This record gives sequence, C-alpha cells and structure tokens, in this order.
Amino acid sequence: MSITAEKKSEIVSSFRVHDKDTGSPEVQIALLTARINQLTEHLKTHKKDFSSRRGLLKMVGNRNALLKYLMREDRQRYQATITRLGLRK
Repeated sequence: MSITAEKKSEIVSSFRVHDKDTGSPEVQIALLTARINQLTEHLKTHKKDFSSRRGLLKMVGNRNALLKYLMREDRQRYQATITRLGLRK
C-alpha cells in the first residue's frame, strides 16, 4: 500500500525547492497527498478496514498542519502548492 520508490523520487524531484531538498513542506505535503489518494482508493474497496482509516485520518491531520505552517510562513508558496496538487482551501 505504500508508494513505490520511483513514484516517490518523481514527486520529490517535481516539488523540491533546491537540489538536495527532500524535507521542505512542499515535498512533505505532496508525498502525503499521494499516500492519502492511494489509501482513499484502498478504502473504497475495503470499507471495514478501520486500522487503515485511522492511519488515513492521521495523515490528513498531518498534511493539514503542514499546510497551516506553509500558509503562515509563505503565502505564495502555499497557494502554488495547493493549486499544483488540486487541493481545496
């Protein structure tokens, strides 16, 4: 259920701020979004998988906290990130 290494490196390379960036808020939000989308598809077929549902809710909360941080620190980077990921806000 996790993201493949190729997909993860592709996401990191498209959202990184500088050459060796792997931990910026944009990268973390993009990786969480990919995992959230994948887990959402899993839960559509496995409706009673409550352990995964709990993990999904924790990931959504973590992504929300990162988005709040990014909005507080740099509004333009926040806007660019949510438009690139297609998130509502």
